[in-house]
Amino acid sequence: MARIQTPNRVRGTQDIFGSDQRRFAQVLDTFDRVRKLYCFQRVEIPMFEATEVFARSIGETTDVVSKEMYTFPDRGGDSLTLRPEFTAGIARAYLTEGWQQFAPLKVATSGAVFRYERPQKGRYRQFHQIDAEILGAPEPAADVELLTLADQLLHELGIADGVTLQLNTLGDAETRDAWRAALVAHFEAHRGDLSEDSLTRLDKNPMRILDSKDPRDRPIADAALGIDDFLTEEARAFFDAVTAGLDAAGVKWTRNDRLVRGLDYYRHTAFEFVTDRLGAQGTVLAGGRYDGLVESLGGQPTAGVGWAAGVERLAMLLEEPEFAGPVNVIAESTGLELLATAAVAALRRGGVAAEATIEGSPRKRFDKALKRKPSQTMSLSLRDGALQVSQRGYGAGQDAIDQVRAIVDPVIAAHK
Repeated sequence: MARIQTPNRVRGTQDIFGSDQRRFAQVLDTFDRVRKLYCFQRVEIPMFEATEVFARSIGETTDVVSKEMYTFPDRGGDSLTLRPEFTAGIARAYLTEGWQQFAPLKVATSGAVFRYERPQKGRYRQFHQIDAEILGAPEPAADVELLTLADQLLHELGIADGVTLQLNTLGDAETRDAWRAALVAHFEAHRGDLSEDSLTRLDKNPMRILDSKDPRDRPIADAALGIDDFLTEEARAFFDAVTAGLDAAGVKWTRNDRLVRGLDYYRHTAFEFVTDRLGAQGTVLAGGRYDGLVESLGGQPTAGVGWAAGVERLAMLLEEPEFAGPVNVIAESTGLELLATAAVAALRRGGVAAEATIEGSPRKRFDKALKRKPSQTMSLSLRDGALQVSQRGYGAGQDAIDQVRAIVDPVIAAHK
């Protein structure tokens, strides 16, 4: 009979286990705790949407839409796409589910997202994000609140050292139009020296040339006029209010006037939290204000601001979390297996993580239990027909040992 070939894990995906999973869970647990402090409601949105949701919101000319989306027809012939990010789906739900009535709406979510890109350190084709958004709040205070949330999250994860908040303004529509025209004129004057990718961007999305890492583009991009030369009074006042709010909240930031977003619906604040601890791909959290997004999906003009962060990339920055092992109740004599089962059930009902070692030879059970790295053990054995109970701590304090004994003693008494 031919040997069955085990299928390999699909390229760009991952199986998360052990210490990797504990770091992953620490990111999600900390995010969930911190977002509650800021009164952000948890929402769940579909893992796939009609393709037009992302084509309209992210932009037909972006790499995400043109190269990276997982798009497929369903059996009814509709074009569907696995979500490459959360913001577009939240904006769609804001319109279709009547969430406008709750504006200003503060929401948060997390889960898997999908992009067909070249896998590398910290980047996968199926990966995970945490996401926070405020819809229906046009004031700079919303930007400050989201940035303060992000800053507190990084501090509570213990990874804020070495992470820098880079901040820029994209101005209002008038500012953006004037700056875009000046950039096009500047890049057109150097068309012959630009890279192939930047020539494509020049016709479709010229602001993205400022992001180029190609050495042919950098001198040209660095010589381009900055947005400050085109800011309206209103746009400058908005940015000043954001930076003043961050200063008041104790959030450190630095200006990066080359930080851009290519799509027209982005306005005012753009930001990234970056680190040099992940190599060239140093962004760990990014976002900005997108006051034109809801309108691009057919809604009324609606202010919006938000950010997203890759769970895997944040987890890579974490130290190994402390692992508090369970209590292990060991039946070291035949006939005590049910008592061990009852003791473990009582511990779990009492809020104590516990498991029983009742399988295999009784003489080997203690060694088997130690391999599971318990915080403490409770051994049950018979000596001359009498039940013996012994406890040992492996990092557990006396209070924890006493708590276990207090929970289990009534079970033992009932057994006798």
